[in-house]
Amino acid sequence: MKKLLFLPLLLMFFSFQSCEDDKEANLSNVAVPVTQSIADFRASVKVQEPRTIQESGKIYAWKDYIFINDKNEGVHIIDNTDPFNPQNIKFLKIPRNMDIAIKNEKLYADNGMDLVVFDISNIDKISEVGRVQDVFPNYYATAPEGVSYVDFASFDPSQEVIIGYLIEKRKIEYARDDSPMPEFANGDSGGGTTGTGGSMARFSLNDNYLYVADESSLSAFDISTPSNPIRISNEYIGWQIETIFNYQDHLYLGSSTGMYIYSIENPEKPEKLSFLQHVLGCDPVVVKDNYAYVTIRGGNACGQDLNQLEIVDISDKAQPEVVGTYGMVSPYGLGVKDNWLFVCDGSAGLKIFGIENTPNLEYIDQFNNINTYDVIPLDERLLMVGDNILSQYSYKGNEINLISTFNLN
Repeated sequence: MKKLLFLPLLLMFFSFQSCEDDKEANLSNVAVPVTQSIADFRASVKVQEPRTIQESGKIYAWKDYIFINDKNEGVHIIDNTDPFNPQNIKFLKIPRNMDIAIKNEKLYADNGMDLVVFDISNIDKISEVGRVQDVFPNYYATAPEGVSYVDFASFDPSQEVIIGYLIEKRKIEYARDDSPMPEFANGDSGGGTTGTGGSMARFSLNDNYLYVADESSLSAFDISTPSNPIRISNEYIGWQIETIFNYQDHLYLGSSTGMYIYSIENPEKPEKLSFLQHVLGCDPVVVKDNYAYVTIRGGNACGQDLNQLEIVDISDKAQPEVVGTYGMVSPYGLGVKDNWLFVCDGSAGLKIFGIENTPNLEYIDQFNNINTYDVIPLDERLLMVGDNILSQYSYKGNEINLISTFNLN
């Protein structure tokens, strides 16, 4: 008799569990913006004491200093006077910051929707000296991975700034947001004194001009008066613009769908020359002579699972052509110096190739057991950041040797 009673109870349990599973299956991840008033957001920029990094991003070199982005938080300033013993000396808090560029002792940085200028002539007394408001309308666009919807219903862009997201589970039928996307103000539709950025950068300097690629457009700023940048052009390009690289009066823009080439012979108005489409994937670019080197990373928000290094013949800027492809594991940034190409291949480490016979690359060396993100080849040293670690290498003849690692945590 007990066995007969147990069977209905067991069936009821599985029925209940099935309903719970169905209920869970009908839930989606929804990102709800965390906001701050615009006034408080702009006032929150500060110079602070050094602190540990949360998530290392892009890297920038200027004089004896290394600037490392802490994604959406600000910039860590490293004194690299002694490359064998770098010192974390300051943290420049810039909420929603992803990029910087430096020229004539002025540091330009994105601060959410604004471009902000700092005087760094005295590194011990950094001060904000200029701000151009509401020039980056898509600063908020990137939602956390695994999110199906972003709920903008209670967000007022005229009064608030998005500083983060909370993730909520909601039923699919309630997760839809039929309200229109909020409208944002859009305005008009290394050596010497200039620093050096990596291949993942969205900022690029050329003479008295700063070029900025946001999610969908290319802006040109006149910085001849450093504390008062003036945006002189803004052109819509397309969605998911990711990186910008300047070489011999041309800008090379990497996007999730391909590479754009723009002429800046007229620096105030970049002119589109061509677009080379590739498979969907995250895409930084570096250039030397008549070749562009492009890494394409798949997975997650980047699209398909193909990971590769492409070599593009750009001798005819109007008709670039892929002339070589090399398989990679999970490539991010890359850099070129003399006849060396350095590729940050994610968890597969730093890979070094000879490019003397491009498009035929020669495998030179590989540094394993390190997670790599971006690299800057300087005259005397190679800087590489990844997994919250700054690594520095020296060039010795035909060899690359590790000289120091600095844990940013």
